[in-house]
Amino acid sequence: MTRSPLSLPVIRRLSDDFSIERVFPHFATRPGCLWFDSVPKPTSPADDDVPPPRYSFLMSDPVATLVANVGDPDPWPVLQRWYRQLPSIRAANLPPMQGGIAGLIGYEAATWLERIGVSRRNDLPTPAMSLGLYGWTIAMDHAEETSWLICQGFEDNDGLVAGPGQLERAIMRADEIEDQIQQALKTSEQTATSRAQTSQHNQAAPYDQAGPCDRTQVTSNFSSQAFRDAVADVVNRIRSGDSFQVNLAQRLLHPAVMPSAELYRRLRMVNPAPYSVYYHGDEFEVLSSSPELFLKLDGRHVQTRPIKGTVPRTGDAAADQRLAESLQQSLKDRAENIMIVDLMRNDLSRVCRDDSVQVRKLCQVERYQFVQHLVSIVEGTLRDDCNVIDLLKACFPGGSVTGAPKIEAMRTIAELEPDRRGPYCGSMGYISCSGHAEFNILIRTVTAAGGQWQIPVGGGITARSNPVSEEAETWTKAEGILRALPAPPSGQ
Repeated sequence: MTRSPLSLPVIRRLSDDFSIERVFPHFATRPGCLWFDSVPKPTSPADDDVPPPRYSFLMSDPVATLVANVGDPDPWPVLQRWYRQLPSIRAANLPPMQGGIAGLIGYEAATWLERIGVSRRNDLPTPAMSLGLYGWTIAMDHAEETSWLICQGFEDNDGLVAGPGQLERAIMRADEIEDQIQQALKTSEQTATSRAQTSQHNQAAPYDQAGPCDRTQVTSNFSSQAFRDAVADVVNRIRSGDSFQVNLAQRLLHPAVMPSAELYRRLRMVNPAPYSVYYHGDEFEVLSSSPELFLKLDGRHVQTRPIKGTVPRTGDAAADQRLAESLQQSLKDRAENIMIVDLMRNDLSRVCRDDSVQVRKLCQVERYQFVQHLVSIVEGTLRDDCNVIDLLKACFPGGSVTGAPKIEAMRTIAELEPDRRGPYCGSMGYISCSGHAEFNILIRTVTAAGGQWQIPVGGGITARSNPVSEEAETWTKAEGILRALPAPPSGQ
């Protein structure tokens, strides 16, 4: 490891053969472990000039936490105070997450922002907000193929994170994490050797290579007919003028049959996505292979990339091209996407400079492992009197997972969906003391809680929606996750 001069942040260059994947098992069950995992870019010929997510970050053991459930006092002002007390300490020419605030803002965190109601059941509860203040980060730059350990030396002292002794704390913490990295790499090498020997002796495959799940174990909180009836109900509400679009989801359940960290390793291999994330919360985990960026703030520049419109991938290039063309020409799918673009333009206009909000791209096809999506890009410039917390409050949750108008759509969701969404359709992201922030939208997401894997999947309903087709679309979106779920051990 290469050491930087003694200044904040404390920076250690990691070895050229370092990878987060190798040390992840060591940190996975540590309090607040977060892996922002930029899995390789999907095929996206219509969007080649947009750079893929470049960085991945691993962190754990936050020095302070902010956890709130529905019904608790409003946590948004606390988050605002955290942000305002976050020191502005940035190292040039390094990845943007250099310590700061990170974690989960669940879907129901919107209940502190608007009167939207909540679904009647909460049988597998998770916090509506679960954030930490992180003083160290392992950062990988995939373009430069370099990795860094960055330490800020934060401490929780009546809400103040900086002060006397910060440099000494940062050095001490960097030494501790360096030692843990070395131990994790050694363990990784031993594990790889053991698996190779197992393979040579033709013994049983390691458990993380178990076959696909038994889908008879997958249950939904809707029967097939009940979901179609709910779609028809939404269509009738739209035709009556209540809304223009409503995102409706069914929640799939599967018994948890392996550790969450192992399932995430399978998920990232089977269904790679650019805004993937693993989070080890208090008595729950979130595992997401999300393709969708909610908000990115770089300086004062804001970007959002709403997704609406989905068709499957078949494995046949010619068939996939025909499906992509039909998606781009679909009046229903384009209407969905354009409505959400208008909603996001309106949300951004609440906190961005006049006339700065622009649609950079509209209804472009992006291809992922199992699906193809229509994606648009909306950008703006944040006003000088607003900060990233104001931006989040103005836009949360993303319009692509609510509908339009947003508040009325969310009230319909609370009435028709039997279970609270939890992390699903919320966001996971970070706010760095470098001035950079990035949040995804938690779709293609597994929440592990109470011995169950929760896998909600949904889609946007418009006046043109067909209930049978909408139900089929939810299963298409679930495919990448279902293929990653393992079979139970033999004999069970």
